[in-house]
Amino acid sequence: MTLQEIADYLDGQLIGDPQIIIHGLSEIQNSIPETITFLGNMKYKKYINNTVASAIIVNDSELLKDKDGILIDNPQLAMAKLLSLFHPKNSSTPQIHETVIINTNVKIGQNCSIGPGVVIENGVHIGDNANIGANTVIGFDSTIGINADIKANVTIYDNINIGNNVIIHSGTIIGSDGFGFVTSDNIHKKIPQVGTVRIGNNVEIGSNCSIDRATMGVTSIGDMTKIDNLAHIAHNVIIGKGCLITGAFAIAGSSEVGDYCTFGGQVGVGPHIKIGPGSTFAAKSGITKSLKGGKVYAGFPAREIYDHNKREALLSDVDRMRTKLDQLIKDQ
Repeated sequence: MTLQEIADYLDGQLIGDPQIIIHGLSEIQNSIPETITFLGNMKYKKYINNTVASAIIVNDSELLKDKDGILIDNPQLAMAKLLSLFHPKNSSTPQIHETVIINTNVKIGQNCSIGPGVVIENGVHIGDNANIGANTVIGFDSTIGINADIKANVTIYDNINIGNNVIIHSGTIIGSDGFGFVTSDNIHKKIPQVGTVRIGNNVEIGSNCSIDRATMGVTSIGDMTKIDNLAHIAHNVIIGKGCLITGAFAIAGSSEVGDYCTFGGQVGVGPHIKIGPGSTFAAKSGITKSLKGGKVYAGFPAREIYDHNKREALLSDVDRMRTKLDQLIKDQ
């Protein structure tokens, strides 16, 4: 594509030579000739002068410094669109592999692909255009929405409801028993886990995640929520819509998360906690009590980030004072 064609596709403003030919995309720090790159994070501004990419997508024309490029409000979103354009998904004829095991009373929609070794139990409903990867197991009476993309080796237990346009990556388990026991006479007795899991529309769940079924009722993941790899969602947890949950996140039973919350890596949430909508948590935060929405938190226990940073600075001051005091005592 020419740079002009790309600018038109993105509805951006062309700056420079419209006839430059672009063959693909590359990272700004590892740029390749005849590709287009982007500057979405100012940490990478230092690479602009030395980039060998043919063009750069920016949100400020001053950043180009006489280089060719495209001016657009959100360069990262523009690159996402171009990645889909230059690297379309492989299309193949929908088919159900001969080794698939399909039990009774199963309904499979139109244009579905089901890979080798898949097991589909009684009463399962699968929507149109769904893709079920090899060796995936779908338990009794579960529902998979339209355009779902379930990768290989996913396990979906009985009576689970998965919405439309959901992506679930390999190794993830949905509907396993919650961690429920009652202790009597020093014996841990299992509490039957008889609830379900409901996954909303347009949700993406990374690899090797575990989402437990409710003891009673529902464990729920809201529409548009995106979950990274290695996350654990415990029984009866309610997560709102549009949340961003990064790797190694864990949330204990019966906690609730409001809409559009963001969690850094290795954040932990205790049981029976409510988190208000629009909250943001720095990596490794430990949430031990309910917190208001619309604020940024950090630390263990998690506090508003200003308070957290203030405490950290105070501890540093105390440490320096102690060092000086030890030196004074030593000099006497």
